[in-house]
Formats: sequence, C-alpha cells, structure tokens
Amino acid sequence: MSILTREEAKALLTKVLSFSKADECEVNIDGFDGGNIRYALNSVNTSGGMSKTSLVVTSAFGKKSGVATINEYDDTSLEKAVRRSEELAKLAPENPEYMNLLGPQNYGPESPTFSPATAKVGPKERAEAVAKSLEYSRENKLNAAGFLDNSSGYNAVMNSKGLFAYETVSNVAFNVTLRTADGKGSGYATRGYNDFSKLNTKLDTEIAAKKALASVTAKAIEPGKYTVILEPTAVAVMLENMISDMDERTADEGRSFLSKPGGKTRLGEQLVDKRVNIYSDPWNTELPGSTWASDGTPIEKTQWIANGVVKNMSSSRYWAAKKGKKSIPAPSGVIMEGGTKSLAELIKGTEKGILVTRLWYIRSVDPQTLLLTGLTRDGTFYIENGEIKFPVKNFRFNESPIIMLNNLDEIGKSERTVSAESNQNYLLPPLKIRDFTFTSLSDAV
Repeated sequence: MSILTREEAKALLTKVLSFSKADECEVNIDGFDGGNIRYALNSVNTSGGMSKTSLVVTSAFGKKSGVATINEYDDTSLEKAVRRSEELAKLAPENPEYMNLLGPQNYGPESPTFSPATAKVGPKERAEAVAKSLEYSRENKLNAAGFLDNSSGYNAVMNSKGLFAYETVSNVAFNVTLRTADGKGSGYATRGYNDFSKLNTKLDTEIAAKKALASVTAKAIEPGKYTVILEPTAVAVMLENMISDMDERTADEGRSFLSKPGGKTRLGEQLVDKRVNIYSDPWNTELPGSTWASDGTPIEKTQWIANGVVKNMSSSRYWAAKKGKKSIPAPSGVIMEGGTKSLAELIKGTEKGILVTRLWYIRSVDPQTLLLTGLTRDGTFYIENGEIKFPVKNFRFNESPIIMLNNLDEIGKSERTVSAESNQNYLLPPLKIRDFTFTSLSDAV
C-alpha cells in the first residue's frame, strides 16, 4: 500500500461524498505500511510486514446515524458503502447525543509527526538494528527477548459541511528484556520515536543488561513506605491513569477523582505539588502529535495541570455544548515539565530509598481516589548514601498518582519514554517520591 498524498486523499473522499444522499455524511480514511521483528532466547522467531487501509463512512438522517467500513476503493465499492451506511442510519434509533458535523476548521501548522527516515525502513534495517541487540546479549551470556516495530501512514477526514483534515505519521517502537542464564536477574529497556534514526538498540540493550546482571542476588526486605526513584517508564504507567481520567463529564457526574459533592468538580483547585506542570502540545518536536481528533475537532496546546492546579479537563462536543463550553479533545501526547537533574544525580542525592525500573500489571483499586495496584519488575534496587547497594526482591504496591504527586521530593530531566502497559509515548522525568507504599513481596524477577 502506498501512502496517499493530501491531494489523492482529498480527491478520493470528495468522490465518496458525491454519492451521499444523507442529511450529513463524514468519511474517514487511514492506511499504513510497517513491519516488525520479534526475538526470544537470542534468536529471531518472527519477522513480518503489514499493510492496512480502511475507509469509514458515517451517514446521518436527523439524529439517526449508520456506519459502513470498506478497504476497496473502486467506484462501485465506494457507492455501495455509502448506501449501506444510509440503510443502517434509517434503521437506527435516534441518538439524543448526536452532534451535527463541524464545518471547516483551522489546524495551524503541520505537526512534525512524519519522518522520511522511518518511511524508508525495511526488513534489512530492522534486522540490522536487532542484530546489535542480539550480539550484545550473546557476548554477555544473557538471554534477550525483544520486539521492534515500525510503521508509516496517513489519516484523513472529510465531511459534507466542508471540513477536511490530513496528516502523515511515522513511528518506531522497541523493547528488550534480558535475563541471566540462571533466570535470577532481569533487566528491561524501551524506546519509542517518530524518527527511526534516533533508535539505538545496542545502547538500550546495554542498559537492560546492566540491570539484569546487577539484579541476580536480590534480597528480600520488608514491605512498607519507602522513598522511591521511579524511572520515566514507571512514571508513565502511573500518570497515564490520571490523565486518561481527566474527563469533564465523568467528573460532573460524580464518577471521577475530580468529582466533588453536589455535582461540582476540582477544576481550578490545587490537586498536587506546586512543581507539577503537565501539558500537551501537538507541535512539540520531541513528542509531536495529531492536530485534530477523529471528528475533525482541532487539538491545541493545552495545560492540564499548572503549578499543581487543575486547569483543564477533556470533553466531548456534546458535553461541552451542554455546559456552554469549548470542546477539548483528549491529548495526543502528554508532557510533564522536568528539572535539571539526571537519574544518576537523583540517586546520588538519596540517603535511603528504592530505585524502580518498571511497574506493570496495573489494576484499579478505587477510581474515586485513583488508587492503583501493581508490581515492580526487571530491576529493583536499594539505595543507601547516594549509591545503589544491592538488588531487592520485587514488591506489590498500592499507590495513587495523586498521593504520589503530593509526596514529590525531586523532579529529574524529562525524556521521551514508553508506557510498558499501554505502549503510548510520553515526555516525562524520573521522579523521587517519599512514602511510596509497598504492600507485599513478589518472587517474580
């Protein structure tokens, strides 16, 4: 599949709309080319490529709508999809929350989400990148398991009200887990970029290897409340649960950690430490994102938390109209402002604490307080007098990102990282947190 240019996508969507007899019609199209390599026990076990495209037609008569999806773009198939969506719309019940389509929008300058270097990547380049990881693992008598994936594609939307939006996107994702031969030590690293040329699989494998070799002789220490240093990927799995729940409707309806009695919310209130600033910016060069949502609503730079205060919540067009406000789509990328210290400097300044490489298997305990539970893994270490003294057995934790960000000691330098739970990319710092709650031990490595 070739990536449709802006002009090609516009011409195709215009043709689809020409078949419409509905009151309103919206057409979304996307497509991508990509490939991946998976390896385990120091050997590649799968390698593949994928090309995918789909076109979605949504037709509406009043508040009744129907949807049809196809991946064949000849005139007969396109018209058939439009007719099918119209048939379904006429059969559907009215949707009381249906919103009329948007007219033309201004999306600002193009976001740098596409990299030509990534678009050129094929099986050879993927194999060479993975070979560097495998070579380092074998040299150090470790067992490596990892996954490398890259893709390049496009998205476009057009509707009968004159709206049109188009973007190209490229991504590369890499993760590797290294285990010692006896299975007692484990290390992990993950990276994600838009630009394949930024990926350094050997360096990431070295990081994971050091953790694996250093964690072999893990000691059990008593669970309890500890000062912890969370590496960025561990911070990601905590914060994404908070950001994804910053929705105005759930807060207004009393179903959120931002809800207050009487239908009120915590918008405008101090929620966390004053040093916490979280925002999204589609034009950030380190974490570029889409400038429009699937319905064509513009995605703008948005401050979610400023100096610890809740500044904005996301909202659908329906809920925003009901409240008499401007709709704010969920962010396409999340950034937390960092400090000046490196991870090594945070460790050096810690008298006693625990370094956490990764948190995983995250589950909600209490949505009202955002209390989460999960496990540490792939390298957990005890810090004393500014040095890593010894590895410790993994813990189960019970902690809320809200409490965590109120127990903030220090903020390190922000870096692009990947959540090991959702695989979403973020720009986040390592955090030093006091009184982080570990509830029990885990024998897993």
